Amino acid sequence: MARMSIFNHPRLLGFDELERLLDSTSKSSSDGYPPYNIEQVGEDGIRISLAVAGFSEEDLTVAVEDRQLVIRGKQEDDPERLYLHRGIAARQFQRSFVLAEGIEITGASLDMGLLHVDLKRPKPETRQKIIKIERGDARTDSRQRVIDVDSAEVAG
Repeated sequence: MARMSIFNHPRLLGFDELERLLDSTSKSSSDGYPPYNIEQVGEDGIRISLAVAGFSEEDLTVAVEDRQLVIRGKQEDDPERLYLHRGIAARQFQRSFVLAEGIEITGASLDMGLLHVDLKRPKPETRQKIIKIERGDARTDSRQRVIDVDSAEVAG
């Protein structure tokens, strides 16, 4: 059964890359670790907060890769520690967020087990472009194509 895409509508032109981004986001890990919040901060700000208790600044990486915000965490086991019970695993993670065109990362901070990544959303610009219409005889072109197709069929 073929997969139906919302971007197959004839009036949606050039959205192939957006569809690819949505596909990669849906295929990314469905693991819920670490949990996160996304909140509106001010008029044009966004803050992503991840619960990363036990991670230090050195254990975390925040990067932008191909229009995606990628947050990675990796903890190293301390071989000198002897655990009688280990309920808090030192596990690594990767969380990805697709960024819209123009979104800027303004900073990241670690506070009381929460990694905060602040983003700024640009104000949308209203753009208008007038396309010059050139003079031409479209009827001649279309008739010529029809004649060429008809003569090719007759010759064949």
